[in-house]
Amino acid sequence: MNTSASSTPARPTSAGPLIALGLLALIWGYNWVVMKVAMKYVGPMDFAAMRGVLGAMLLFGVLWAVGAPWKPKHVVKTLFLGLFQTAGFVGLISWALNIGPAGKSAVLGYTMPFWVIVFGWPFLPDRLRGWQWPAAGLILLGLVLVLELWTGSADLTSSLLALGAGISWAVSVIVFKKMPVEGRNDLLSVTAWQMVFGMVPLVVIAWLTDERPIVWSSYFIGALAYNAIGGMAIATLLWLYILQRLPATISGLNALAVPIVGVIAAWIQLGEQPSTAEGAGMLLILMGLALLTRTQRNVQP
Repeated sequence: MNTSASSTPARPTSAGPLIALGLLALIWGYNWVVMKVAMKYVGPMDFAAMRGVLGAMLLFGVLWAVGAPWKPKHVVKTLFLGLFQTAGFVGLISWALNIGPAGKSAVLGYTMPFWVIVFGWPFLPDRLRGWQWPAAGLILLGLVLVLELWTGSADLTSSLLALGAGISWAVSVIVFKKMPVEGRNDLLSVTAWQMVFGMVPLVVIAWLTDERPIVWSSYFIGALAYNAIGGMAIATLLWLYILQRLPATISGLNALAVPIVGVIAAWIQLGEQPSTAEGAGMLLILMGLALLTRTQRNVQP
């Protein structure tokens, strides 16, 4: 950014990307409730596999619509990206939601930015600096309160699965940051192909797992459509639009807004009222994520 003195005021950020950011937070945030309710009609691995298959089909439709090449690039890294971002994150989240609450899973799943710093230090220039240290402390303290290990809570398994999903997502971010992705079409291609590579193990696991029969209700069909069309295709286009037009410090607020929407929606629609410790822990985690996002602009590689 040009920091020289000038009489011309800086042009404000266009409302379009900010609206897209808010819409994306609503789509992804509310999807935690949609997925939780969908578990009444389908087993977690069946749902994860179906999401992956439909999502891949729609993303390749997007590739065709924008005229992007279908031939995959960076195959090995894209394979690992798919294993962690699609198979790991989607599979673990579906499992977590099958046995635990949506709001808590949303918060734990979106601890991803913290784990990127924790596990990425040997591979990335990102390091904890300055105010990011207390931010990490807030997140760790929040995790202790949310997990409530001292109570032997029945939600512990679900919480650990959601936490594992956040870690898997973080590993995929580290892999992605080491990939030479250039331009919108290359990014779309990587996104579509990682979905293909990630859905294969989900389909195999779903096929080998003896889960309850699928109930093809109107809600379940709607939940599939919401995940494939809204959560995958539309959300991907919105995210690419946001990345192109907003600085990373603002677009990173998505990692904060989505779990907030998820917690509020789960509280209102599903009656998921956190305990005092859980509520305090969620608040600390969100405060830590906000501080990480805020201080990132001052951290230079």
